[in-house]
Amino acid sequence: MHELDRELRAGAAAVCARYPLDYWARLEESEEFPEDFRRDFVRAGFASILIPERYGGGGGTLREQAAAMEEAAAAGGGLNATAAVHIPLLCVPALLAHGSEEQRQRVLPAIASGELFVTFGVTEPDAGTDTTRITSRARRTTEGWRVSGRKVWNSGALRADAVLLLVRTAPAGDGLGGRKGDGLTLLLTPLTGDTVSITPIPKIGRRAVASCELVFTDHLVPLDAVVGAVDAGFHHLLSGLNAERLLLAAESIGLGRWALETACRYARERIVFDRPIGQNQAVAHPLAKAYVQLLAASEVTLRGLDLYDEGGSAGALGTVANSAKYLATEAAWACTEAAMQTFGGYAFAREYHIGRYWTETRLGRLAPVNNEMVLNYLAERELGLPRSY
Repeated sequence: MHELDRELRAGAAAVCARYPLDYWARLEESEEFPEDFRRDFVRAGFASILIPERYGGGGGTLREQAAAMEEAAAAGGGLNATAAVHIPLLCVPALLAHGSEEQRQRVLPAIASGELFVTFGVTEPDAGTDTTRITSRARRTTEGWRVSGRKVWNSGALRADAVLLLVRTAPAGDGLGGRKGDGLTLLLTPLTGDTVSITPIPKIGRRAVASCELVFTDHLVPLDAVVGAVDAGFHHLLSGLNAERLLLAAESIGLGRWALETACRYARERIVFDRPIGQNQAVAHPLAKAYVQLLAASEVTLRGLDLYDEGGSAGALGTVANSAKYLATEAAWACTEAAMQTFGGYAFAREYHIGRYWTETRLGRLAPVNNEMVLNYLAERELGLPRSY
């Protein structure tokens, strides 16, 4: 581990240590956003590492940002902690790569300071993973863009000031090059006024950070809200997906670390039949196997982060980033599954927090892209097999 990585991780972990497990359990139960934690993480500079210094951020690398997010996940806060921080960061790659200088000067410092909370609006009820089929539309008028449509599973919308919204502005294929993804545009859309409604979706996990349905009804958005080129938003969106995959991978590794460390401690201390349960191979082997999976996922994730920071090609980066997401989420699930078995019936007691982490690691295998779609992508791109989607 680089010395800078070690110092950064220690600093992030120190902030997280102020928030014990009971804090996160209480917010999960009350479905209350972790404002105190977010404020402290932002003030310490760990929520804006990825933003360049000239825009008020830390000017660091994705690897450094991922290290901070891994520590947040590993400290007991799980996905409630990481989501409270990373949601606005998912918009940063698109703004840096495709936003105007005026947008970058106005928006990025506000994200870095914590003043502006921007969420990401892509998923729709009838489109799912097939993003090119979204039906939310924006119509250009002399006043601005008039947006109508629905988005679902929008993380953080109740807390957000704005959403980076993907909407249809032309029929499919009528955009810049006649490609399937043409005709979609990114709009930096305010979440205010009676023309937008925000409804939280009841969930079984990560309840402190709400996931919402958004409904826009002739919602007025300024003309200068377009990020990048009109009708090219889908292609702009792709530039940020690899960063998202890698951040999620790092956070999943943090989830797995917490579960594995907690389970191993319990296995050393819990005495049954006059011996620690960890002395039994039926307990030890699943934990050891989960450790191997976590180690492998960590290595691939670090490779992907370094490739991203070095400006690797989109094709090579897509392969490694998706592989990291797959391996890390599967490893995290293996860790929490092993922890559930290690704790036995006590895993169902909320005081141990195992069930909270178990539920959250299951989510990583589903979202933001399910692991079956990752395998589809790799089968086509790396193995030369016929496209299945």
